[in-house]
Amino acid sequence: MGVDYYNILKVGRGATEDDLKKAYRRLAMKWHPDKNPNNKNEAEAKFKQISEAYEVLSDPQKRQIYDQHGEEGLKDMPPPGSTGNQNGFNPRNAEDIFAEFFGSSPFGFGSAGAGRSMRFSSDGGGMFGDNIFRNASDGAGVNMPKKPPPVENKLPCSLEDLYTGSTRKMKISRQVVEANGRLGTETEILTIDVKPGWKKGTKITFQDKGNEQPNQLPADLVFVIDEKPHSTFKRDGNDLIMNYRVTLAEAIGGTTVEITTLDKRNLSIPVNDIISPGYELVVSREGMPITKEPGNRGDLKIRFEVKFPTRLTPEQQAGLKRALGG
Repeated sequence: MGVDYYNILKVGRGATEDDLKKAYRRLAMKWHPDKNPNNKNEAEAKFKQISEAYEVLSDPQKRQIYDQHGEEGLKDMPPPGSTGNQNGFNPRNAEDIFAEFFGSSPFGFGSAGAGRSMRFSSDGGGMFGDNIFRNASDGAGVNMPKKPPPVENKLPCSLEDLYTGSTRKMKISRQVVEANGRLGTETEILTIDVKPGWKKGTKITFQDKGNEQPNQLPADLVFVIDEKPHSTFKRDGNDLIMNYRVTLAEAIGGTTVEITTLDKRNLSIPVNDIISPGYELVVSREGMPITKEPGNRGDLKIRFEVKFPTRLTPEQQAGLKRALGG
């Protein structure tokens, strides 16, 4: 079929007129060249594609021909009032469609018809917040829609999730501005791939997925990783720390530490040193995965607590004195 207009507008083949208007409104605002000064060539190309797709799919005759014969069918469509197979489909000026569609433009510059010169100006006040569109001929500027601050939500993750990685599905309901200008509700499921080793405070941003308000750009939706407490391990950067209690006999005579790791492996770690209070054993590469170093891990630090007996029989006391040379 060549160009896929449905995919360009991100709508299904059964899209209604309201669906098309809603899709065009979002994409045209996002890709208007004057809002993308650092990426103007790509933005101009996308803006033109979006306008052409809307022009075709919003016109019942053009849409029917496109559905049946694809882009080639449109090229062979005779112009209005003529006969013969001339090249009848010439896309309209994208700026004209933009101005007609919005009428009283959300950018505040009204119906900017063909020939009106616009440029992008910024005083450094944020992503779009204080940028303005200006008429190059008169220099007068008006405020374009502001982008509200990001909406942040905590994403609680267990230490196991952050060790092995996980996929989270988040169902959101948000307020949107419909094609007719009224407020409605939209439900969507967002997918978050939690990477092994992510730390508390890691942010995942979904652009323009926050609530919409008339004459405002939609806010970004941000999920912030939060770490749930664990019954055995405590995280310290890329390392894991755990406390392990041993008896006095084990502290003196040696012991074996049995651990179940966060990915369900069983470790048996022999300890032959004499364990004094505060003794710490470091097991290399058994800590958290390091996100920026795939295959590498931090360390596991085992901190020992010696449980002293509260009572000894005279025989036990005498035996200890003999054994320890007291």
